[in-house]
Amino acid sequence: MLAREYALSCRSAAPLVGRRAGRCRGDSGRSGIFSMDIGQLECSQPHPGKALEHRCSFDGWSCSTAPGSAESLKCAIPLKYDETLFPYIKDNVKEYLRAHWEEEECQRDVGLLRKQAQEDSSLDGAVPIPLESGSGEEELERVIQAVVDNVHWQMSLDRKTTALKQLQGHMWRAAYATGHVKGEIFEDVVPAIRKWREAGMKVYIYSSGSVEAQKLLFGYSTEGDILELFDGHFDTKIGPKVESESYRRIAASIGCATNNILFLTDVPREANAAEEADTHVAVVIRPGNAGLTDDEKSYYSLISSFTELFLPSST
Repeated sequence: MLAREYALSCRSAAPLVGRRAGRCRGDSGRSGIFSMDIGQLECSQPHPGKALEHRCSFDGWSCSTAPGSAESLKCAIPLKYDETLFPYIKDNVKEYLRAHWEEEECQRDVGLLRKQAQEDSSLDGAVPIPLESGSGEEELERVIQAVVDNVHWQMSLDRKTTALKQLQGHMWRAAYATGHVKGEIFEDVVPAIRKWREAGMKVYIYSSGSVEAQKLLFGYSTEGDILELFDGHFDTKIGPKVESESYRRIAASIGCATNNILFLTDVPREANAAEEADTHVAVVIRPGNAGLTDDEKSYYSLISSFTELFLPSST
């Protein structure tokens, strides 16, 4: 049973309908989703004229609550990671490790990084993390420096390992609690999400940042505590965003078919993975995001702001 018709549309980009062969086709009967990831925009939308059906959504995707319908909207918040959060990690990781080294949580973080380093040993430039072979300040500094170098190496490659994200999440938690860092959110985001929720949509987050880091970002944001806007969170524990199986797992966990999802990302590798899972894809352009090739620009549907999405009437 169709509960309600939605006609969310993009103002600045070519329409999703009919944009690419086999994807987002107007006659496919599929409802799509724009999604937005932390650090970038991802918002879901159904195709014009299609009806929202049962609730299904993920990674900042919202959906209707009407029985018998199937659609989801994904909207995570675009955040300025490159300007604030990642530089904070690079500049403060050594000080953080020194201050928390003896704590159980910190030792678990280091252990996970050491295990990841062992798995990465065959990679060019990989930085090993040795075990402490003795006592004394000099030995401790040697191991801490190895952890710092490993973290910097991973970040230089924009890696999304669970080990790295876990340490970053714990560092951000301390920084948020002391007021040293706030999650910066583009000004168009919160008003748009509130409108979507008022229309009966739910919003989830799926990010390479840990669930804990996500909650810190939204709990200590420049817009205040906005955690109430989100209905759930996913991170790389469900799987890497560059692997298609991750999208299948998330879709299954929320009871939504992958072909009812339209995923927005600024990373072509993530877009490709989502497509392999039969998920619709659109790419978002925000200040600070990596540039796209001409082929990528012509291949994907694009959006640059939530103001370019028109929320249909709930009547």
